Amino acid sequence: MIEHRFDAVIVGAGGAGLRAATELAGLHVAVVSKLYPPRSHTGAAQGGIGAALGNLEEDHPEWHTFDTIKGGDYLVDQDAADLMCQEAVETVYELEHWGLPFDRTPDGLIAQRRFGGHTRNFGEGPVRRACHAADRTGHMILQTLYQQCLKHGVHFFDEFQMLDLLIEDGRCHGLVAYEIDTGELHTFHAKAVLLATGGFGRIFKVTSNAHALTGDGVAIPWRRGLPLEDMEFFQFHPTGIYKLGILLSEAARGEGAVLINGKGERFMERYAPTLKDLAPRDMISRFMHMEIREGRGIEGKDYLHLDFRHLGKDIIAQKLPDITEFVRVYLGIDPTREPVPIQPTAHYAMGGVPTNNDGQVIMDERNTPVAGLYAAGECACVSVHGANRLGTNSLVDILVFGRRAGRHIARTVRESDLVAGRANPGSAVAAEIRDLLARTEGESVAAIRAALQEEMMARASVFRTGGDLTSALETIQTLKERYRRAKIDDRGRRFNTDLLEALELGFLLDLAEATVASALNRTESRGAHFREDFPNRDDANWLKHTLIYRRRDGYEFRYKPVVITRFQPKERKY
Repeated sequence: MIEHRFDAVIVGAGGAGLRAATELAGLHVAVVSKLYPPRSHTGAAQGGIGAALGNLEEDHPEWHTFDTIKGGDYLVDQDAADLMCQEAVETVYELEHWGLPFDRTPDGLIAQRRFGGHTRNFGEGPVRRACHAADRTGHMILQTLYQQCLKHGVHFFDEFQMLDLLIEDGRCHGLVAYEIDTGELHTFHAKAVLLATGGFGRIFKVTSNAHALTGDGVAIPWRRGLPLEDMEFFQFHPTGIYKLGILLSEAARGEGAVLINGKGERFMERYAPTLKDLAPRDMISRFMHMEIREGRGIEGKDYLHLDFRHLGKDIIAQKLPDITEFVRVYLGIDPTREPVPIQPTAHYAMGGVPTNNDGQVIMDERNTPVAGLYAAGECACVSVHGANRLGTNSLVDILVFGRRAGRHIARTVRESDLVAGRANPGSAVAAEIRDLLARTEGESVAAIRAALQEEMMARASVFRTGGDLTSALETIQTLKERYRRAKIDDRGRRFNTDLLEALELGFLLDLAEATVASALNRTESRGAHFREDFPNRDDANWLKHTLIYRRRDGYEFRYKPVVITRFQPKERKY
């Protein structure tokens, strides 16, 4: 066991983690990442970051707040949403001053485009709010923040995978990580730990999420007795490449691409006459499934078309270069000449580790913080996304709350001493690894993972029923039993990806279980959670956040009220 001591340790080198690290300049800080930082999943965010700059037409943060709350089907904590939308403006200008190459208007201002669910004057019509760098906005943010971290001397531990948190008596003292290059375990002792590990879309078969998004930083706190919040809400993005799930950003529809059914109709005009193809993602995904179910898929099959052809080659080349290259590479289609086959793809977890507005992880419905433990980004639930995240708000979330968490950590570590945790903190992790390496018989990890992803896609995706969710929960329990007997083939120490995928499957099984159990528990439809046996939103009984705890004999559910300050729940019409 190799030991390290830092003031603060950040787990994850995406936008949230790197933005927090920039706030800790001058302190002894480490960023622990299972990937080389520029490969983090923030780089896959394409279309833009929302901020009410008003560069092309009138806009205000209050309108952005309203859209966030309405888009989240009123499960959004309104104080957090207002804070995020107000600070988004400063955050974007901060990135600009650090050198991020935003696209520009003819006057030299940051260019902005339309995005799903963004409106002027509290819903009157669409507004240009998404600040963009072509369709590579997340990539540019990641590179800009990484440069700032290098400038400020942040210590990076690349290709280290977190396997445990050191939590005792309501306080976090550090973490245990596995060095992928050597196979050695490392203990990081710290005054504060920030989880910024991203989502867990790999519980589904068709997903826009990278292979690394296995929810490590969500599953580990749950295993340590902390709750997860609103796990029933998982967003499906409407425009993933058919069968592959590779994302075609909302930026395409922001620039004018349209959804077409098998009859050649722009079907969204029927469902959302005001915003049409730029309605919120949960609604479009649901309407797409309805079109397919009613026999209006392309040639009667289970996909629809995204049509770019009318935009022209110049707009496509200038504004959407990456998206159209994906189509050419993966489908062999020229989007300037042919429509593109698409289907909804698992995209974003609204639920996760519960936090307050400063990123402190909370342990109960009374918002009691866990001393020394923070979370930000997709692994966290503030909650600014409620039941459905608004497009562009993922990048706003990681930067605003990454920064806020970093500032709170800076104050905390300056006011506290490093406290040693328990002796031999890596013993449980070491025993699990030894057990996996020693097993000579059993089922393959890949087969169990494939069965999990198939089951989640079939029974817990866009449409759900109590019967399907009950069946899925039973299947997951069976898969967990099979996992306990799974074996791996690689016995080596260096870059043992066989071992790492086995450990990651354990996290995926836990998070699938929490997701399905929470979905079965919530007997209403709201945002991305649509129960066909309970098709209506039920504010009287379910306008509240779910907290799910792992217990030896199952689960415990507790509930937390939604913070409502200004906007009372109304029917969502677009």
